[in-house]
Amino acid sequence: MYVVPPPQRSDSGSNGDLRVYQTWKGSNIFFLQGRFVFGPDVRSLALTICLIAVPVTIFCIFVARKLMDDFSDSWGVSIVAVAVVFTIYDLVLLLLTSGRDPGIIPRNAHPPEPEALDGNMDAGAGQTPQLRLPRIKEVEVNGIIFKVKYCDTCMLYRPPRCSHCSICNNCVERFDHHCPWVGQCIGLRNYRFFFMFVFSTTLLCIYVFAFCWVYIRKITEAEHTTIWKAMLKTPASIVLIIYTFISMWFVGGLTAFHLYLISTNQTTYENFRYRYDRRSNPHNKGVVNNFKETFCSAIPPSKNDFRAMVQREPPLPPRSVAGGFMSPNMGKANDDIEMGRKAVWADMGPAMSEHGDGKHGNNERLHVKDGELGELSPDIRTTVDEQSDRPAMHPRRSSWGRKSGSWDMSPEVMALAARVGEQNQNGGGSSSGSGLVTENRPT
Repeated sequence: MYVVPPPQRSDSGSNGDLRVYQTWKGSNIFFLQGRFVFGPDVRSLALTICLIAVPVTIFCIFVARKLMDDFSDSWGVSIVAVAVVFTIYDLVLLLLTSGRDPGIIPRNAHPPEPEALDGNMDAGAGQTPQLRLPRIKEVEVNGIIFKVKYCDTCMLYRPPRCSHCSICNNCVERFDHHCPWVGQCIGLRNYRFFFMFVFSTTLLCIYVFAFCWVYIRKITEAEHTTIWKAMLKTPASIVLIIYTFISMWFVGGLTAFHLYLISTNQTTYENFRYRYDRRSNPHNKGVVNNFKETFCSAIPPSKNDFRAMVQREPPLPPRSVAGGFMSPNMGKANDDIEMGRKAVWADMGPAMSEHGDGKHGNNERLHVKDGELGELSPDIRTTVDEQSDRPAMHPRRSSWGRKSGSWDMSPEVMALAARVGEQNQNGGGSSSGSGLVTENRPT
């Protein structure tokens, strides 16, 4: 097996002028030249913003502005100001959750090197046993053995608590879930903002819900009417009460569920897939320490510099294939082995045709083995040697070539072998120790 050097790449069309976010292999969408990274369902973010901003706008116009007349100047203005500030704070947390790297682990350019041979594979003659990566590795976390899986897409072993998001097509550290409402994965670097967003949305719903009832109560006291008649005089309050009541069940329930997850140091993915009933959770550090880890620990920096320039990848080292070595970047060579044999036989064609036509004299002999054919490849010389001992030509098997161990002879080799066989049968050619000698005698 020959080693062909990889072809030289020209500098034209290289990736030197591209940034990482422009060649990103995941499904993420980038804004402002890679400064913000979103999931592929970023359009749902606009719907979430509308579901927050529109009800608050209705509240400020039809409810809070009317309450300014029933309270003193400072209290009336504060009702509107708190609603506006609370909404802005909620939207900022939404953008911090959706527009940042959730903890994406960079992909490997090449799979890791196998640690050992795969003993289950039977290597045939002339073949090297393949090197296979183990699908699962065992790691120890706080005295408990965990199995980490190999990711074929990212070509890496996922760290503990890491999972591959099928929507974003990335491996995310401490993967919690993919939230369609924020259009992003929730992981190590944005879980804190996600919980704060859900919690602040719950408080905002309670705030709007409460002051809508306050406004209805003020109408009842001012007009000395029943609560039902007062509700009919402010339809905006009725709509907001129904809307915020339904929303509180969703975001309030989500807040309570994540409070439980934080107190036990679990993720949504772990809670649905794994059960820590029969064994202790190795990540649980106690309620107080779990809350400190979530809200007081420093957020690790991103492992991806999306604005960095793309670096040219180094060439891969040669790998052992079928007893030899082959470069992974190797292309098809122009002068491969098979084409080399054809070129040699094509040059020998005129000499052999003249010999077959009987243009040589009695003393002219063609020494096939020691003559011109001696410069051919060893496999072709072996074919000619075997032909001198056998009148018929049988297909021979070789340990190189195809994996099955057989190879097809080219038409030129078959034609030459047929001519040599006929000359041995008709001319009574004999083989000597120095090679095969064929004589042409005049008739």
